[in-house]
Amino acid sequence: MKRLAHARYVPTTPVTLMYRVYKYVLPEVREELGRLRAIAERIPDDELRTQALDSMNGKQFHCEGGGIYAAANPRQRHLLIPLIVALQTISDYLDNLCDRSTSQDEQDFRLLHQSMLDAVIPGAPLRDYYAKRSEREDGGYLHELVRTCQRCVRELPSYDSVQALVSELVGLYGDLQVYKHIVRSRREPELLAWWEKHRNKVPHLQWNEFAAATGSTLGMFMLFLAASEKGLAVSDARLIRDAYFPHVCGLHIMLDYLIDQEEDRAGGDLNFCNYYADQAQLVERIGEIARCARQDVRTLPGSRFHAMVIEGLLALYLSDPKVREQTDVRRVSKHLMRRSPLTRLFFWGNSVWIRMRQT
Repeated sequence: MKRLAHARYVPTTPVTLMYRVYKYVLPEVREELGRLRAIAERIPDDELRTQALDSMNGKQFHCEGGGIYAAANPRQRHLLIPLIVALQTISDYLDNLCDRSTSQDEQDFRLLHQSMLDAVIPGAPLRDYYAKRSEREDGGYLHELVRTCQRCVRELPSYDSVQALVSELVGLYGDLQVYKHIVRSRREPELLAWWEKHRNKVPHLQWNEFAAATGSTLGMFMLFLAASEKGLAVSDARLIRDAYFPHVCGLHIMLDYLIDQEEDRAGGDLNFCNYYADQAQLVERIGEIARCARQDVRTLPGSRFHAMVIEGLLALYLSDPKVREQTDVRRVSKHLMRRSPLTRLFFWGNSVWIRMRQT
């Protein structure tokens, strides 16, 4: 893979990365979220408005974490930050709508997630994404999110080289969201049937680990970063996708599910950490996925940045207050944090500090 031009600007130390996060990423992500929140507050339908605002208030750190990729090419952050925030906000909003849905209709969920596919295709026509459900009046909120993404990807210099790969990842993400939210009795059978279609691509993963990998937006964000400069070859875009999917993406979502176990039990939601024989196997598999992720990103230009992303994921999720509230999760966290490198401890401290400033 040829050296990407933006690799010259990629932060190579935790201090440089966090300097950019505090100086650019956090303020600009919050500014963009503020713009979207003002639109969400005007949504006419009570349920849609509630879920839109809850998704932003409860999952702001998803956008802030995704904004890290703009720190790797700050010259293009005027495109990367609005794009990442808008796509992540679609993801979080639809996840809320499906999790707490008045519907369990597969076609409803499929149409809702068509908005995410349309968002990454410049010029795709807007649709009535709520046509299969009773709550429909969002005052143009979802259309605004889709248009923001389309405007930004249209301006990325090499988007043509990554569009098919981004669409593939978004399509897998949509499949997961459909199958994990339909009527409970059909969830596992549909997920297993879906896995059978894809297992030959990742035979070393279990079905729940593959499913978790499809639930991450990090591969999409990395491809946006790669497309933010001229001259990206399609072959290099594929190598970048392969460096992130499935292991970096899988680590991301397995950690997310790890800390949400109690919450998912209470809500009757499917959790991919519940498919292991015991906690020891859970620790072993997350540790193995993390090891594979570190090995994969070594192939990328600016590999130190991507190694920091992996350590940042571990620090961000394992420092979450939800960990302390769950005995089993606390035990798993201690195992995963054992012999942590200084980089992870540095990101741990910054994660705690950022959360404290938000309260």
